Amino acid sequence: MTADRTHAAAGPRMVVVMGVSGSGKSTFGAALADAMGASFLDADDLHPPANRGKMAAGIALDDSDRGGWLDAVALWMADRIEQGASGVVACSALRRSYRERLRAAGPGVRFVYLAVPRAELARRMRARRHFMPVTLLDSQLATLEPPAQDEHACLVDGAAPVPDALARVLSWLAAAG
Repeated sequence: MTADRTHAAAGPRMVVVMGVSGSGKSTFGAALADAMGASFLDADDLHPPANRGKMAAGIALDDSDRGGWLDAVALWMADRIEQGASGVVACSALRRSYRERLRAAGPGVRFVYLAVPRAELARRMRARRHFMPVTLLDSQLATLEPPAQDEHACLVDGAAPVPDALARVLSWLAAAG
């Protein structure tokens, strides 16, 4: 089945690719958006300067720091849902409460969780230029609440080749209707 037929058969979709920093959200999310013919947003682009500054200084964000940011991400999603357009968002969405906030953007929001072993996450973070330092990895892992079974998220091996992960997610989306 081609991505176009998957998209056309299922109608517009909003997918949040989630996981800790270094899990490959942006890379995978952009590839998924391309395969779906959807808009792509890297939620990091919506962080206010204060959040970026804190993270760059090695200070972990707390719930109050993330509130306005999550609202901005949800607004981007809601705008596309209202237009009947598909979208893919790369967003950490570490806690269930954050995911619930994003789900409120509209019906049919789906989550794809990229799970990656800690050692691989650290390696990836050291190898890239990003405002999030590797020193914050442990705080992200401590905050992470993997999606529960009732959240109907798709668990993906974030260390798998992107084409394999894409095939899995596109199949899951087609089955989810």
